Amino acid sequence: MQIKSLQLFVHLCENKNFAKTAAAMHLSPSALSRQIKRLEQDINQTLFIRDNRSVEITPAGRQLLPVALRIISEWQTYHAQVQSQSGQLKGEIRLFCSVTASYSHLPNLLSHFRQQYPLIEFKLSTGDPAQAIEKVMNDEVDVAISAQPEQLPSRLEFETISRIPLSVIAPTTSPTLQAILHQPELDWNKIPFIVSESGVARERANTWFKAMKIRPNIYAQVSGHEAIVSMVALGCGLGIAPDVVINNSPVKDKIEYLNMTPIEPFKLGVCCKRAQLSNPLIYALWQIAKEVRIDE
Repeated sequence: MQIKSLQLFVHLCENKNFAKTAAAMHLSPSALSRQIKRLEQDINQTLFIRDNRSVEITPAGRQLLPVALRIISEWQTYHAQVQSQSGQLKGEIRLFCSVTASYSHLPNLLSHFRQQYPLIEFKLSTGDPAQAIEKVMNDEVDVAISAQPEQLPSRLEFETISRIPLSVIAPTTSPTLQAILHQPELDWNKIPFIVSESGVARERANTWFKAMKIRPNIYAQVSGHEAIVSMVALGCGLGIAPDVVINNSPVKDKIEYLNMTPIEPFKLGVCCKRAQLSNPLIYALWQIAKEVRIDE
């Protein structure tokens, strides 16, 4: 069993597409199929069920995935340690963040990092920030840019790089909502809200609702803060979202900030498993994060 075969297996589990994995890993589809077939023969198990339209992971494949991730991680740690002894770090760090963080906070962090470690590459994936902690815990990524949860799992380390305020926003293009908002006494039951489905931003929203004694009329619960701003701009209701997302939204000219009781900001930072700090690549990134503070 080779590390390369395990890396191909993990990539295929993530994409469930032989053509995409083959292209990303610089192989022909037939060569990829042979590698996976050889891995299946090594463990005497079928890892994927595939036809012309889809690829599904078998129960044996799901069992192998965390094992493969651990082996790859340990190999990368060993490889990085050997390289650090020679005075030159190179390798790959798997990083996860939201779409907004990829251009609001990540460039500053990585520009400092690459000045010192130009040979280290990043495999970046983006998505719902509420999934960041889970992805780190499941070894799907090495490091995530994440909001600090109220209860950080004991196996994780968190380094703050910024404080993120949140605001209540309203559409400027909805006469109905504008009429309600300009009444002397607001009837909150008539006002629909768009909020995060989960995560720290949702926790902050729930705390604010409680402090305001509002029983919110939830119109939509969405994954990803960017979608909240878009739905508010369309006139679907009021939203609660991080200021950094609002300010960077392409539809920010169609929304307005409401002067309401402030919502408690949250801390944004880099997060990884504590054990990963023994990996020189991760430790190098961690030290840069300690030096960098990015104000919203």
